[in-house]
Amino acid sequence: MTTEQNRLALANAVLDRCRSRGLRLATAESCTGGLIAAALTDIAGSSDVFDRGFVTYADAAKAEVLGVSPALIAEHGAVSEPVARAMAEGALAAAAADVSVAVTGIAGPGGGTEAKPVGLVHLAAARTGAEPLHERRVFDGDRSAVRTATVEAALSLLLTAIG
Repeated sequence: MTTEQNRLALANAVLDRCRSRGLRLATAESCTGGLIAAALTDIAGSSDVFDRGFVTYADAAKAEVLGVSPALIAEHGAVSEPVARAMAEGALAAAAADVSVAVTGIAGPGGGTEAKPVGLVHLAAARTGAEPLHERRVFDGDRSAVRTATVEAALSLLLTAIG
Protein backbone atom coordinates (compact mmCIF):
# COMPACT_ATOMS: atom_id res chain seq x y z
CA MET A 1 0.00 0.00 0.00
CA THR A 2 1.38 3.42 -0.93
CA THR A 3 1.61 6.27 1.57
CA GLU A 4 -1.27 8.02 -0.21
CA GLN A 5 -3.43 4.88 -0.09
CA ASN A 6 -2.63 4.40 3.60
CA ARG A 7 -3.51 8.03 4.39
CA LEU A 8 -6.79 7.70 2.51
CA ALA A 9 -7.65 4.42 4.25
CA LEU A 10 -6.92 5.91 7.68
CA ALA A 11 -8.93 9.05 6.95
CA ASN A 12 -11.87 6.97 5.71
CA ALA A 13 -11.68 4.80 8.82
CA VAL A 14 -11.74 7.87 11.08
CA LEU A 15 -14.74 9.34 9.28
CA ASP A 16 -16.62 6.03 9.23
CA ARG A 17 -15.98 5.43 12.93
CA CYS A 18 -17.10 8.96 13.81
CA ARG A 19 -20.26 8.50 11.74
CA SER A 20 -21.09 5.20 13.40
CA ARG A 21 -20.74 6.79 16.85
CA GLY A 22 -22.38 10.12 16.01
CA LEU A 23 -19.19 12.10 16.72
CA ARG A 24 -17.94 15.37 15.22
CA LEU A 25 -14.22 16.04 14.99
CA ALA A 26 -11.73 18.90 14.88
CA THR A 27 -8.01 19.21 14.27
CA ALA A 28 -5.38 21.50 15.80
CA GLU A 29 -2.18 21.56 13.79
CA SER A 30 1.18 23.21 14.01
CA CYS A 31 3.96 21.38 12.14
CA THR A 32 1.55 19.84 9.60
CA GLY A 33 0.02 23.17 8.62
CA GLY A 34 -3.44 21.76 7.87
CA LEU A 35 -2.47 18.46 6.24
CA ILE A 36 -4.55 16.41 8.69
CA ALA A 37 -7.64 18.49 7.95
CA ALA A 38 -6.86 18.18 4.24
CA ALA A 39 -6.60 14.39 4.51
CA LEU A 40 -10.04 14.25 6.10
CA THR A 41 -11.69 16.77 3.79
CA ASP A 42 -10.21 15.15 0.67
CA ILE A 43 -13.02 12.62 1.16
CA ALA A 44 -16.40 13.61 -0.23
CA GLY A 45 -19.08 13.82 2.43
CA SER A 46 -16.65 14.46 5.29
CA SER A 47 -18.62 17.57 6.31
CA ASP A 48 -21.09 15.39 8.19
CA VAL A 49 -18.27 14.54 10.63
CA PHE A 50 -15.51 17.14 10.27
CA ASP A 51 -16.35 20.39 12.08
CA ARG A 52 -13.20 22.47 11.63
CA GLY A 53 -9.45 22.60 11.61
CA PHE A 54 -7.18 25.05 13.39
CA VAL A 55 -3.71 25.81 12.05
CA THR A 56 -1.88 27.39 14.96
CA TYR A 57 1.68 27.56 13.78
CA ALA A 58 2.81 30.47 15.96
CA ASP A 59 2.87 30.28 19.75
CA ALA A 60 0.58 33.33 19.92
CA ALA A 61 -1.97 31.52 17.74
CA LYS A 62 -1.91 28.51 20.05
CA ALA A 63 -2.75 30.86 22.92
CA GLU A 64 -5.28 33.07 21.12
CA VAL A 65 -7.19 30.44 19.17
CA LEU A 66 -6.87 27.33 21.34
CA GLY A 67 -6.43 28.87 24.78
CA VAL A 68 -3.01 27.29 25.38
CA SER A 69 -1.43 29.11 28.31
CA PRO A 70 1.59 31.20 27.29
CA ALA A 71 3.13 30.16 30.63
CA LEU A 72 2.77 26.49 29.61
CA ILE A 73 4.52 27.21 26.32
CA ALA A 74 7.25 29.19 28.10
CA GLU A 75 7.83 26.40 30.63
CA HIS A 76 7.76 23.36 28.31
CA GLY A 77 8.21 24.78 24.81
CA ALA A 78 5.69 24.63 22.00
CA VAL A 79 6.90 21.16 21.05
CA SER A 80 5.96 19.27 24.21
CA GLU A 81 3.44 16.87 25.66
CA PRO A 82 1.65 19.48 27.80
CA VAL A 83 1.21 21.81 24.83
CA ALA A 84 -0.05 19.02 22.54
CA ARG A 85 -2.59 18.00 25.18
CA ALA A 86 -3.67 21.62 25.70
CA MET A 87 -4.05 22.09 21.95
CA ALA A 88 -6.31 19.02 21.69
CA GLU A 89 -8.43 20.17 24.63
CA GLY A 90 -8.52 23.71 23.23
CA ALA A 91 -9.77 22.44 19.88
CA LEU A 92 -12.63 20.64 21.63
CA ALA A 93 -13.53 23.79 23.54
CA ALA A 94 -13.39 26.02 20.44
CA ALA A 95 -15.28 23.69 18.08
CA ALA A 96 -18.59 21.91 17.90
CA ALA A 97 -16.72 18.63 18.19
CA ASP A 98 -16.62 15.53 20.38
CA VAL A 99 -13.11 14.40 19.46
CA SER A 100 -9.97 16.22 18.36
CA VAL A 101 -6.38 15.60 17.41
CA ALA A 102 -3.46 17.99 17.83
CA VAL A 103 0.13 17.91 16.62
CA THR A 104 3.15 20.04 17.37
CA GLY A 105 6.65 19.22 16.25
CA ILE A 106 9.89 20.03 14.48
CA ALA A 107 9.61 19.06 10.82
CA GLY A 108 13.01 20.51 9.88
CA PRO A 109 15.33 20.81 8.24
CA GLY A 110 16.42 23.23 10.99
CA GLY A 111 15.17 24.03 14.45
CA GLY A 112 16.18 20.84 16.21
CA THR A 113 18.31 20.51 19.32
CA GLU A 114 19.80 17.54 21.15
CA ALA A 115 16.81 17.50 23.51
CA LYS A 116 14.28 18.15 20.73
CA PRO A 117 15.66 16.77 17.47
CA VAL A 118 14.31 17.35 13.98
CA GLY A 119 11.51 14.84 13.47
CA LEU A 120 10.20 15.10 17.05
CA VAL A 121 6.42 15.33 17.14
CA HIS A 122 3.99 15.35 20.05
CA LEU A 123 0.49 14.18 19.18
CA ALA A 124 -2.58 14.32 21.39
CA ALA A 125 -6.18 13.26 20.91
CA ALA A 126 -9.00 14.41 23.14
CA ARG A 127 -12.54 13.16 23.48
CA THR A 128 -15.25 14.81 25.52
CA GLY A 129 -15.27 13.33 29.02
CA ALA A 130 -11.97 11.48 28.68
CA GLU A 131 -8.33 12.18 29.47
CA PRO A 132 -6.40 13.17 26.32
CA LEU A 133 -4.15 10.55 24.76
CA HIS A 134 -0.55 11.41 23.93
CA GLU A 135 2.20 10.01 21.74
CA ARG A 136 5.78 11.20 21.39
CA ARG A 137 7.31 10.19 18.08
CA VAL A 138 10.58 10.92 16.29
CA PHE A 139 10.20 10.46 12.54
CA ASP A 140 13.05 10.03 10.07
CA GLY A 141 13.42 11.80 6.79
CA ASP A 142 13.11 15.25 5.33
CA ARG A 143 10.44 17.84 6.13
CA SER A 144 7.92 16.25 3.79
CA ALA A 145 8.49 12.76 5.22
CA VAL A 146 8.10 13.99 8.81
CA ARG A 147 4.86 15.80 7.97
CA THR A 148 3.47 12.83 6.05
CA ALA A 149 4.30 10.42 8.88
CA THR A 150 2.72 12.83 11.36
CA VAL A 151 -0.55 12.87 9.42
CA GLU A 152 -0.72 9.06 9.45
CA ALA A 153 0.16 8.88 13.15
CA ALA A 154 -2.46 11.52 13.98
CA LEU A 155 -5.19 9.65 12.09
CA SER A 156 -4.21 6.43 13.86
CA LEU A 157 -4.31 8.16 17.26
CA LEU A 158 -7.76 9.53 16.39
CA LEU A 159 -8.96 5.98 15.74
CA THR A 160 -7.74 4.97 19.20
CA ALA A 161 -9.44 7.98 20.84
CA ILE A 162 -12.71 7.31 19.05
CA GLY A 163 -12.63 3.69 20.17
